[in-house]
Amino acid sequence: MAVIDIPQGRIEYRPAGPQASPEPPVVFIHGLLVNAELWTKVADALALRGVRSYAPDLPLGSHRIPWPASTDLSPRGVARLINGFLAAHELTDVTLVGNDTGGALCQFLIDTDHSRVGRLVLTNCDAFDQFPPTPFGLIVKAGRRPARLHAMMTSVRPKALRHSVLGFGGLARDPLDPALTRRWITPSLNDPAVRRNTAEFLSHIRPDDLLEISTRLRRFPKPVRLVWGAADPFFKIGLAHRLRDAFTDATLVEIASGRTFLPLDEPELVANEIRAAHTLPA
Repeated sequence: MAVIDIPQGRIEYRPAGPQASPEPPVVFIHGLLVNAELWTKVADALALRGVRSYAPDLPLGSHRIPWPASTDLSPRGVARLINGFLAAHELTDVTLVGNDTGGALCQFLIDTDHSRVGRLVLTNCDAFDQFPPTPFGLIVKAGRRPARLHAMMTSVRPKALRHSVLGFGGLARDPLDPALTRRWITPSLNDPAVRRNTAEFLSHIRPDDLLEISTRLRRFPKPVRLVWGAADPFFKIGLAHRLRDAFTDATLVEIASGRTFLPLDEPELVANEIRAAHTLPA
């Protein structure tokens, strides 16, 4: 992992692919209680195709570098952090790719400042007032207090619970790597500052805020590609159809057996669709 400083603090990230590439750069945005490793297989598949990518660890509960207590960690504030990350790398014409809560953050970002974004790719993610979808609202409410967040992370310390439908198990089609999911929960288990960051973010999640942004998605003038796992019981395919219709220039690709963690279930397919998005005019 590499590290870069932006005005608000320091971000750890994973770069992949050649530094000099004729392809647009790809920036991956992960969701709540996971980190940049969600995208590793997709990033590596793109690297073999000559695409440079960046996967930052955002302050969503699995980050190892805490942010100062004064940092704006609302969803719009985190969107500004992402824009700061793009600026620090001097990235333009970016293919911005989001999953889960990260898809909501992408929507906050394009609503705030999309000048560095050339196109948007969303996999299964929050949209409209599904921020988050049932039953994850209970986790969001409980996690707004650091002590309760610690209790939740402690409860899924055993692999059997971590990989159950009450943990990460319901989000993926294929068995998850226990070492990976253990790395996801460790920062919030071990570091009080990380728990405070995460609780601060969760305290600002309001479905009405994302619903309001959905009324302005039509203003985004650049291509959008939705790559959606149709077997997802949480971010259902109907949500993808609504999201497609909310943009002016959006294409929907349905992956029949994919679920929320589509980057883990179908990394090659996701990589192919990102490359396909590059062929569309920005």
